[in-house]
Amino acid sequence: MGYLSNGSDESNQQNDLGAVVRSGREILLQAFNWESHKYDWWRNLEMKVPDIAKCGFTSAWLPPATHSFAPEGYVPQNLYSLNSSYGSEHQLRTLLQKMKQYKVRAMADIVINHRCGTTQGHGGMYNRYDGIPLPWDEHAVTSCTGGLGNRSTGDNFHGFPNIDHSQQFVRNDITAWLQWLRNSVGFQDFRFDFAKGYSAKYVKEYIEGAKPLFSVGEYWDSCNYNGHGLDYNQDSHRQRIINWIDGTGQLSTAFDFTTKGILQEAVKGQLWRLRDPLGKPPGVLGLWPSRTVTFLDNHDTGSTQAHWPFPSNHILEGYAYILTHPGIPSVFYDHFYDWGDSIHDKIVKLMDIRKRQDIHSRSSVRILEAKPNLYSAIIGENLCMKIGDGSWCPTGREWTLAACGHGYAVWQK
Repeated sequence: MGYLSNGSDESNQQNDLGAVVRSGREILLQAFNWESHKYDWWRNLEMKVPDIAKCGFTSAWLPPATHSFAPEGYVPQNLYSLNSSYGSEHQLRTLLQKMKQYKVRAMADIVINHRCGTTQGHGGMYNRYDGIPLPWDEHAVTSCTGGLGNRSTGDNFHGFPNIDHSQQFVRNDITAWLQWLRNSVGFQDFRFDFAKGYSAKYVKEYIEGAKPLFSVGEYWDSCNYNGHGLDYNQDSHRQRIINWIDGTGQLSTAFDFTTKGILQEAVKGQLWRLRDPLGKPPGVLGLWPSRTVTFLDNHDTGSTQAHWPFPSNHILEGYAYILTHPGIPSVFYDHFYDWGDSIHDKIVKLMDIRKRQDIHSRSSVRILEAKPNLYSAIIGENLCMKIGDGSWCPTGREWTLAACGHGYAVWQK
């Protein structure tokens, strides 16, 4: 049932916002993909909660639960309606109750960069929200996306009215809505969608106001590429993510898009990429692992959208890396539940080893090899691993093989 084995642990976490990040013993599940809205999703997940808990996930990221103009949930309109294409409010609350019973935290997908209007206002744009809760006018919409508010404090999400978070009335309303999700609906964790779209200082304010136990932001921009492919040096890319985390007052973690971009090239026979010039892991993972959520794919990069997919024949090598390394690993629904029992069971095995050897977000990493066909490292004191088709095993009789498969092996003491 995850790491919360008794009630006192749980009540301590409820009262101490930093406890989850300090502990660093999270394993997240992204519990949906781009097509999930077609499949009676809240009910489907409710049936899987016992397995999700037994496998050791501490938090499950759910798709956007509020009413949306698009079925996937990313074009919100009535924020206070919990009837969505994923199911009814009753089905959602039943799911959240079951997750609470099994001690798996529920992570809400917070889509507050943009909001689809109900009526036309200034300039003939749908930039008013008449007739629904939070009936904002055009002043809630940034001037760069057709509203009468201020300019955006981040990048624009094109095609929709972008919310002007510099307005105090907007922030008051959003904070009250987040408090409702947290305290009345029963979400404990937050994932901030399109975090590039508005200043990180507002995320800090929202976290301080609503007090989620754990937060993660989607700060996704392009890695550095040259004419021949991905640059070896991605320091400027990971620094932008680190700057965003800093901007939240270090209250939020962030998805490690840098590690994803490097790892999915590395497993194609370029494993030298996995050691930076200072001998550390080259993603956000190598600089600020306690605020880093590592992952291979999500509903945008993989699934049926496949904007930037991890190579499917190297998935287990990818999980052998992120589930043995520091940071906070996240497993994608498709890999865990849709790609067959063998892959599911091998991922569970890697999760078990992580917990048994007490690998956590701040565990030390000593990289031993990083060449085209071989990467090996010792993590903490009692675990070592390799990926790639190069042959390698640790020296010393104290090491025993704990898991292996095509292109990877893990040993423990």
